[in-house]
Amino acid sequence: MSSNKKPIKRIAFYGKGGIGKSTTSANLSAALSEQGLKVMQIGCDPKADSTMLLSRSKVPTVLNVIREKQDQIALSDFVIEGFNGVLCVEVGGPTPGVGCAGQGIIGAFGKMNELKAIETYQPDVVIYDVLGDVVCGGFAVPLRDGYAEDVYIVSSGERMSLFAAYNISQAVHQFRNRGYAKLKGLIFNSKGGNNEEQRVLESLEEIGTKLAFTFPRDPIVQKCEKESVTVIEGAPESELANKYRQLASILMK
Repeated sequence: MSSNKKPIKRIAFYGKGGIGKSTTSANLSAALSEQGLKVMQIGCDPKADSTMLLSRSKVPTVLNVIREKQDQIALSDFVIEGFNGVLCVEVGGPTPGVGCAGQGIIGAFGKMNELKAIETYQPDVVIYDVLGDVVCGGFAVPLRDGYAEDVYIVSSGERMSLFAAYNISQAVHQFRNRGYAKLKGLIFNSKGGNNEEQRVLESLEEIGTKLAFTFPRDPIVQKCEKESVTVIEGAPESELANKYRQLASILMK
């Protein structure tokens, strides 16, 4: 996705499914849009729910549009404007029981390149929200080929979440040696368990990164999700909304 106007930032968020990665991504997209930036969020998960808090509903996925329209595709078929002008894109997944989700991502990114999505919309920030349970060739696409520049791992202190974080870090480090994306840090999304923060801190050296930010467990997240909105939109004066804004500013530095 090259462009004459190179995005200011191209950031990929990886993490185990269900860890709050999409919530984090959507709130950061909303916070960045508040700064006057043009943001595009690309969900790279077969569930296609990355942008629901921004669009308030599921958007047509790139892969579904390809299946339904084949060659008669326009960018407007799958690029949907959400909260505060954030451009929402969902890669989607293959037909259930048929095909590989990773290959689907490769195909979808290829179609977006073909239709010149970045050149057409010229976003200032592109956020990739990527499922990180398995970092196969397809799910590793945002790490290579000049897509993302910075990678952040979202993790709780749960064992399987930290195990996924380690695997993701190994994949990022493999690509770093080729001049691709760099791992910038781990975003700790607390689940509120005993000694959770300590487990995260003890795992950082093995994962090979630093602690970039900490989000405490906050019921405002669930309240806003029930209303299908981000915290930035649904509780803009809350302490948590300000934390998302603080992290958004850190990302842009």
